Order: sequence, then C-alpha cells, then structure tokens
Amino acid sequence: MGVKERRLRLKEESRTNILDAALSIAKARGWQAVSMRKIADMIKHTPPVIYDYFLNKEAILMDLARMGFAQLSGNIHRAQLEHDLPEKQLESMWTAYWDYAFAEKELYQLMFGINTQGCCDNSNMPEVEALAALFGNVIRQVLPTEQQSDEHVSVIYYFMWSAVHGLISINVVYKHNRDDFNQQVLLNAVRNVTAFLLINPYE
Repeated sequence: MGVKERRLRLKEESRTNILDAALSIAKARGWQAVSMRKIADMIKHTPPVIYDYFLNKEAILMDLARMGFAQLSGNIHRAQLEHDLPEKQLESMWTAYWDYAFAEKELYQLMFGINTQGCCDNSNMPEVEALAALFGNVIRQVLPTEQQSDEHVSVIYYFMWSAVHGLISINVVYKHNRDDFNQQVLLNAVRNVTAFLLINPYE
C-alpha cells in the first residue's frame, strides 16, 4: 500500500471513529448529550481535530442519518427478496422497517427527528428517496394498471408510512405493549391500508 492510499485509509478510519463515538454517546445518554468535545474525549483527540473531518456537529448527525437510511434500505431490500408476491413483499418490507426502528432505536430517532429537536433535515437526502422508491416499486405491482400513476403510488406509500411510523412513535413513548401484540397491530395496519386503497382508488 502506497503512502497516499495509507493516508486515505487512516482518514476514513478517523472519520468512522468520530461517527461511532457520536452514536455511542447517543446510545448511552441521548442525542442531546452529543457534543464535539465529548466526541473528541472518546476518540482521544482535541476538538479541533474533528473539524478537519466535519464542519460542525450537525454535519456529523447528518452523516449518521444517511448511514441509517442506507442500512434501513438494505434490510428492506433483503426482506423483499424473501417473497415473490408483492402483497407479501410489502408485509415483509414493513416488518423489516419496524424491526430496524427498534434494533437501531437511536439512529431511527435521529433519522426522523424523534426526541432530537429536529436536528436533521432529511427532506433532500437521496437515501430517503431511494427508500421510498423501494416501496413504490412494489406498491405499483399490486395496483391495477389504471392506478399506477406516480402520484397514486406516492399517496399509498405515505399513507402506509404514516401508519407504521406512527405506531413506532407511539411505542417509543408507550413501551408496555408485548412484541407479539405490536407485530399483529403492524400487520393489520399494512393489510388493511392495502385493502382499503385497492378498493377505494385515489382520485
């Protein structure tokens, strides 16, 4: 490995260490506890070193959010491949979405601004559009040809997303429901929304 390649590798490792430290602090104490100084202390550097890699704390959080969306999309794509029927794919994909939200609770909260004072604006992230496209491609397969417009597919996606994300947000606050109960509520929501929208096309 040449000198240039080694420097690039070390720089990437340092960048990864900064992101890992920020996430570790958030898991231990919440996102409000993350600061440049605490990150520097964890990676045993002075705060100015971090500014060589990130403009500010918000830039670190945005990178973590992008990482979360990429991970989530990967999980959802793998869940899609488990089934052939698009209706079953949707159930599996939304279940994977649900599972990720609780397996990576802190990242999910950051990605969607839950209990984080809206520190990340995900409205222009390509990763968010890629996630919507994964679901949109499957939703389009469920619909009759005359209902496959981009607008109609988008309506169904956001209808489903709002139901699932709402259930997740409720469970972040209200933590007393059993896992099997939550799974049943999730599946009922996805199935009922799909059935309703197929019977009552958007106009």
